[in-house]
Amino acid sequence: MTETEVVWRMPEWLPRELELSAPRHDDVSKMRLAIEVAARNVVHGGGPFGAVIFDAVTGEVVAAGANWVIEQRCSLLHAEVAAIAFAQRRLNTHSLATGNYELVASSDPCAQCLGALVWSGVRRILCGAQASDAEAIGFDEGPRREDWVSELERRGIRVTRGLLAGEARAVLQAYAARGGPIYNGPGASG
Repeated sequence: MTETEVVWRMPEWLPRELELSAPRHDDVSKMRLAIEVAARNVVHGGGPFGAVIFDAVTGEVVAAGANWVIEQRCSLLHAEVAAIAFAQRRLNTHSLATGNYELVASSDPCAQCLGALVWSGVRRILCGAQASDAEAIGFDEGPRREDWVSELERRGIRVTRGLLAGEARAVLQAYAARGGPIYNGPGASG
């Protein structure tokens, strides 16, 4: 039988447990939400990564995503990709370049998410933990260019890194301490 539809669902706990309707106007409160998404996702059995798309002008949450790779059985469902997909669906557009949107992620983007960010239309990304923090607990972040930040900025996407990095790193470390699965692809370490 051939599958003719792919459906990604936002877990019911996300809008129920997190305040997503209140605007956030400063970078710290935006990052705290992304980190909280990651932390709550771990509690619910998901991966230790969270991302939120904000309207940069109003501070409104457009969409949130977390790493639902194992839960929804799809290697594409990293936090950034999920947040982008749900934001584009909510706004009924294939590109977030139609507004002034920013993505706030609990960790630097992996190779897959970096590619998705380039084409998403976001104007800015804010990152918490570094890719090396995810790699330290066993995740393979893939072949990313060393100059990925300058490449994004060359494309008109502003980048801020290391925001609340300690808090974001703590989510990764707590995930590893509780024995959360490391799910790298074939040929990847871990």
